[in-house]
Amino acid sequence: MVAKSNTGARFVDMHVVQSVPFANLNRDDNNSVKTVAYGGTERTRVSSQSWKRAARTYFQEEMGDAALRTRRIGERVARLLEEERGWPGALAARAGQHVAAGSSIKFEVDGDSAAVTTNAMVYVPHGAVAELADLAGEFRAALEGAKDIKKPSDKSVLPKDRVDGVLRSRNGVINLFGRMLAEVDDAGVDGAVQVAHALTTHGTDIELDYFSAVDDVTDVWNDSTGSAHMGHAEFSAGVFYRFATIDLKELADNLGGDLAAARELAAGFLEAFVLSLPQAKKTATAPHTIPDLVHIAVRSDRPLSFAAAFEKPVRAGQQGGYSEPSRNALAEYAAAANALLGNRGVVAAGWAGVDPKNPKELGERAASFPALIAAAIAAAYPQADR
Repeated sequence: MVAKSNTGARFVDMHVVQSVPFANLNRDDNNSVKTVAYGGTERTRVSSQSWKRAARTYFQEEMGDAALRTRRIGERVARLLEEERGWPGALAARAGQHVAAGSSIKFEVDGDSAAVTTNAMVYVPHGAVAELADLAGEFRAALEGAKDIKKPSDKSVLPKDRVDGVLRSRNGVINLFGRMLAEVDDAGVDGAVQVAHALTTHGTDIELDYFSAVDDVTDVWNDSTGSAHMGHAEFSAGVFYRFATIDLKELADNLGGDLAAARELAAGFLEAFVLSLPQAKKTATAPHTIPDLVHIAVRSDRPLSFAAAFEKPVRAGQQGGYSEPSRNALAEYAAAANALLGNRGVVAAGWAGVDPKNPKELGERAASFPALIAAAIAAAYPQADR
């Protein structure tokens, strides 16, 4: 990681070039591969929501800092009360109804299951479920004498301010990724992470994979021909450019200025973004590659995506393959873009990847992804080392 300044870090940009074989990481409502027309060429695309969820899931598993996003918070509380705290099933279900109906969020009642769901998804630390169960326990007598929630006009016996207070709670993953919850005052959190849609650096073709399933019984008896099921699915393959950035000031603000916590969360996200992969169709394709190249730049001015490096689709090399020309295109564009900006704003820059050649435009080579991330975090938070 080449450091050009020790102060003024504001953003950490991550640029990833990753080859993904035959797969469908992210499908649309018709189970088709998502695409985008860019530079007059159709590319395979993975939505930012899809890769962000993959990164968030990886982050939660590695950091042990999980959050729950759901409209069925009441049902989750009811299950905890019944299965872990021994409440009668009917009373636990009523308590869950009153939890879901007890906040500032409008709710609806399922006529068949009688479940009460919030109209907006709540996003809370996993520990919030236990907190809401504790609140129900505090008001158990009132719940025992209350009626079930059967329509949106029914009122909860739980105090709205206390329920809202739990819904405002947050942890590291929420401070990092943000939360939109306009229905509860002061519950919204501006995300410190921005993730772009991933797209292939070259044009791609969508392939139809025809498949059939054999009926094991008729196959053993050998009394039938044909298959029990036939169908087709869409797949593609390609080299993706992925980009994400962390707003260091936003993250620090979300954490009340706790730079040690910000440093830990930023490092966790960088690792999660590098190593995560959307899981769609994983059992049929197992496309578990790692990036060919990761370039991280710590900047003092603004985020800088290098997606424009691939507006003109790269051409395969003489021996085939898009990975090497994609890496070269990224390095060349990085040099040109930084030159246009007067080579200002870059606090530190470095890279790690499979290619032993050193693209000096991307800074100093790190021996591994962990070493690259550690160097970037040290440059982003020099004050934490003092």
